[in-house]
Amino acid sequence: MRNDERRERLREALLDAAERTIAGSGLSALKARDLAKDVGCALGAIYTAFPDLDALILAVNLRTLALFDRVIATVPLPTAPDGPATPAQKDAAVATLVRLAVAYLHFAAENPARWRALFQHRVTDALPDWYLVEQVRLFRYIEAPLRVLRPDLGEHDRALLARSLFSATHGLVSLGLDEKLMVLSEPVLRGQIEIVVGALGRGLAE
Repeated sequence: MRNDERRERLREALLDAAERTIAGSGLSALKARDLAKDVGCALGAIYTAFPDLDALILAVNLRTLALFDRVIATVPLPTAPDGPATPAQKDAAVATLVRLAVAYLHFAAENPARWRALFQHRVTDALPDWYLVEQVRLFRYIEAPLRVLRPDLGEHDRALLARSLFSATHGLVSLGLDEKLMVLSEPVLRGQIEIVVGALGRGLAE
């Protein structure tokens, strides 16, 4: 087997092992020495497949983002009309924002350790372009209903608004699922998200 093939196999084995550890025990449980033992390689061999643990964690987080993408891709997105949106089209766009927010809640509740790892990990350098591209692509789901609700916004302003709506939803989910605070049941948290995101969406529709 050629060196590049061995390196690729090692890379995938490390990714699988790191993903299992993060999903099962959280980001803090990820240790290079344990990874090497799990995949049966020398400690230094890890750094022939990844430049450092940051790169490995980002690669695992990319898998998590891809998993989330498959979840929210099931939410039908509205198409912006050629002319002014009708009240029914605006209502449908607001409902889409709510469904996207609820899908985010379900994903976080069902994959708590993987979800937390997305936000717990901090890199010393700037995030690589390939990671940023995936993040931006996911915001496009939020931007679709915003095109119906706020056709007056340019691309830049719409992207900023999408991030703000995500931040509001993420804040609700984070506080609601925070084990150090009062954890809310998923149905209760869903109800709060539906109220808040629905109100924000209706405000944008006016």
